[in-house]
Amino acid sequence: MVGIKDIAKKAGVSISTVSYALNGSPKVTEETRARIQAIADELNYVPNMAARTLKSRQTKIIGVYLADYGGSFYGELLDGIKKGLAHYNYEMIVCSGVKSHLFIPERMIDGALILDWTFKTKEIEQFADRGHSIVVLDRQLTHENIRQVILDNKGGATLAVEQFASAGTKKMYLISGPEKGYDSNQRLETSRRELDRFAIPYEIIEGDFTEPSGYKAIQTILEESPQKPIDIFALNDEMAIGVYKYIKETPYEIGTDIRIIGFDNSELGAFIQPRLATISYSKHRWGIVAAETIIKLIQGQATEHEHIYTSFISGGSFTK
Repeated sequence: MVGIKDIAKKAGVSISTVSYALNGSPKVTEETRARIQAIADELNYVPNMAARTLKSRQTKIIGVYLADYGGSFYGELLDGIKKGLAHYNYEMIVCSGVKSHLFIPERMIDGALILDWTFKTKEIEQFADRGHSIVVLDRQLTHENIRQVILDNKGGATLAVEQFASAGTKKMYLISGPEKGYDSNQRLETSRRELDRFAIPYEIIEGDFTEPSGYKAIQTILEESPQKPIDIFALNDEMAIGVYKYIKETPYEIGTDIRIIGFDNSELGAFIQPRLATISYSKHRWGIVAAETIIKLIQGQATEHEHIYTSFISGGSFTK
């Protein structure tokens, strides 16, 4: 493997001069820097990130931990994180799986953004105890090295139930999300509480935030032959779209026979017909705020817990 010694030898300069040039130091002229960079490119030099990290104690990289990358949800969020980090000259690496957790203690990243329900809370707290900076997007934690930037799931679920209540619904079907997911549990618990307040009976149909689980859920609902309209709150848009796909194969119509509200305001939900009524929030802003929070935490600046608030977007899938 080519090292800076090889570059120095070919350039006829000292190792320190090569180091200054490749790291953008003002201690060398632009002409020297350009010549050394050209030699480095010619030799296919790859910087040793581990050595550089040991020296500077910084990688300028943030790890973004996700449970999975499926569905349309993550693109806008990651774009917001990327832009937010770029403002501070940081980059991101998207991680999934237990082995990638080692990036934190090995200091291959400067901090972590976690939106991964499989990442155990105890492990997060242990990393924080060791001085690592962490921002969680999917749970509530109190620690000097942890901040939370979480979605207002309670407010969003309340808005959805209020829409059904004002429409005079007689019974609600709730298509739930992952059993251990923070967002899904918050939405489900709030929906149940609000429906009890309105004295509206309801039934919970198991889902997992995927389109196929929504497809399967509506099959279960229709097998009961309930009275029309059938009122459904799908706790995310992916499952609502699964409902749409199944209903296409039946004589039922979305918006009249099946009234449905989703959650997340996904791009696909805005284009299907009729448009999916949903609970909206800015995933892009969520990402930017999370990025800003982790950098401030790393830099020792004052930071607070943040909430990303929700609103109701009307659509043809839900008519009163």
